[in-house]
Amino acid sequence: MRSASTEHPGSERPVRHTSPTGMARTAPLMSLSRVPWRDIQDSTGSAAAIPLLLNGIAWGDADTARSALADLRKRICQYGFVVEQATAATVPFLWELAQLPRVTCRAEIIRLLKAIADARQWESTAAAYPKLLNHRENPVVWERAARQAVRARRGDLNRLMADQDTRIARATSELAHALAE
Repeated sequence: MRSASTEHPGSERPVRHTSPTGMARTAPLMSLSRVPWRDIQDSTGSAAAIPLLLNGIAWGDADTARSALADLRKRICQYGFVVEQATAATVPFLWELAQLPRVTCRAEIIRLLKAIADARQWESTAAAYPKLLNHRENPVVWERAARQAVRARRGDLNRLMADQDTRIARATSELAHALAE
């Protein structure tokens, strides 16, 4: 008896598109369903709405994408704070969207990645109030995991810095500077 492949279970088979160079590419956000969004938290409670917001950014017109990104920002990095555990899980998808030419708010996505990379509010608070580290829900851990998720994809910076859109190149340069510190 053969066992089923676990690489792309069920409906998660990647949709392949052929790029102008003739190379096959996987459709964006294919691995969204691999994250247990209902089981993790964003600033509103369950992070179940995050896939919808990411899809709105990926496939929406400029107004829809901008609105979805604003809502997403409130859920994962409000006022420069990494607000919940969903932030780290969202970061790889933000990196993916920042690299898709069809996405209309790429510079804003890169700025959000920079805000996450810069976030140290919970660490600063814990330095003054170490008891914060003893809480079951530890925001310092979320903040560090989110920053690490941004750093894990810093290899994508060169391609973004070479982008013809100066807003994207400038935002990427600022992100690169933040990651170098």
